[in-house]
Amino acid sequence: MEVIEKTYLKSTSFQLLQNWSVRYLLESRFSYNEKFELVPIGSFLRKSSNKTKIEKGKLYQRVTVKINNGGVIPRDTELGENIGTKIQYEIKPGQFLMSKIDARNGAFGLVPANLEGAIVTNDFPVFDVDNTKIVPEFLVLITTTKEFIQFAQSCSSGTTNRQRINIEMFLNVKIPLPSLLEQNRIINAYNEKIQLAKEQNLRANEIEKGIKDYLFEILGIPQINSQKYQAGKGLRLVSYSEIKKWGLDFIGQKQRNSKNGFHVYRIKELCSISSGGTPSRSKKQYYNGEIPWIKTGELKDEILYDTEEKITEEGLNNSSAKLYPKNSLVVAMYGATIGKTAKLGIESTTNQACAVLFNINNDIITTDYLWLYIQSQIEELKKLAYGSAQPNLNAGTIANFKVFVPNIELQKEIVNHIFKMKHNAKMLRQKSLTNNNRAIKEFENEIFEKCN
Repeated sequence: MEVIEKTYLKSTSFQLLQNWSVRYLLESRFSYNEKFELVPIGSFLRKSSNKTKIEKGKLYQRVTVKINNGGVIPRDTELGENIGTKIQYEIKPGQFLMSKIDARNGAFGLVPANLEGAIVTNDFPVFDVDNTKIVPEFLVLITTTKEFIQFAQSCSSGTTNRQRINIEMFLNVKIPLPSLLEQNRIINAYNEKIQLAKEQNLRANEIEKGIKDYLFEILGIPQINSQKYQAGKGLRLVSYSEIKKWGLDFIGQKQRNSKNGFHVYRIKELCSISSGGTPSRSKKQYYNGEIPWIKTGELKDEILYDTEEKITEEGLNNSSAKLYPKNSLVVAMYGATIGKTAKLGIESTTNQACAVLFNINNDIITTDYLWLYIQSQIEELKKLAYGSAQPNLNAGTIANFKVFVPNIELQKEIVNHIFKMKHNAKMLRQKSLTNNNRAIKEFENEIFEKCN
């Protein structure tokens, strides 16, 4: 068999060689908008030398820089005597700050006004920005681009988890810099789309909030602003008939009634209810099968057609997991996901953190009406959860939860109206995401053009 040898030779201009590393040569594959001048980063950033000596008895605000362009944020406050590094740098609003270790992960930002006078160590280089050459907002946008972060990566060296940026090398890297007039034009175009995206997202929020308002108005149910019971001195008398559940958090919670006189059913009167189980993780033969198996994180108030994990017939038969029919409703009972739901678009099993409502009596209640009603009650369900560290519901609590049930025709009318509202909100969110992504993409395309 003939062996074919291949040799790959890559050449580069010595003038462009900023870093002696293969990764730098392979990753620095950019082309720029030729109408913009290439200028060294150091031509508009100057390292600050505003050192300060840490004093005993003085309280200092310390800051950090979040990765992925999270910006400059407070870290903590500490007395001078408890701070090990006695010479630090005092920062002021508008300065550019980076983390030497996390610059390769997008840890850049401008100092906000509320952090004036805070301190950082030498691990967070501070730079004054020349506003006659670059608009601060434009600088922030530049740092969010993949290309800028790759510049930072190409200037970093060291072991994988402790790579530090070489500041001198970073300041010598050249980037395309439009005139101030062009910078402002680009910023305005970016902000227009970002503002539109925010407005669309706000309108979606308003529609989603309006769903509960609409449902409660149709059903004639008053919305009650819940307040935690505030313990104080003296006695407080509470009518026994008004107590939903033992505990201070539940005192004063009033039972809701429909002024329109709709019949009230408990969920257990409308359907069967059960939960699921988790096959033993130590048995590999129980997993990677063909039977869908739901976890609470997959419940997003949508129809569920597939699951992240699947179990085998053997896993189903050797656990408390049960196979539930299509169109069953799933409700999360544990932790942060309490009250989140899904409607099954397939036959599926669940873990024990899910309650499943099945065999729904559609002569009394439509499946979709029950589903939407439960979604509107997420705050009420959370109030019924037990536990402090991770509050949980149980199937019995859900089984006894009350549902206001109008006639079938009105249920269908309610469902159609709410589904239209949900669709409109979803469309607005998609448009918001599109405009947000377009703003970023168009900004990058103004400055950089990727090589093929």
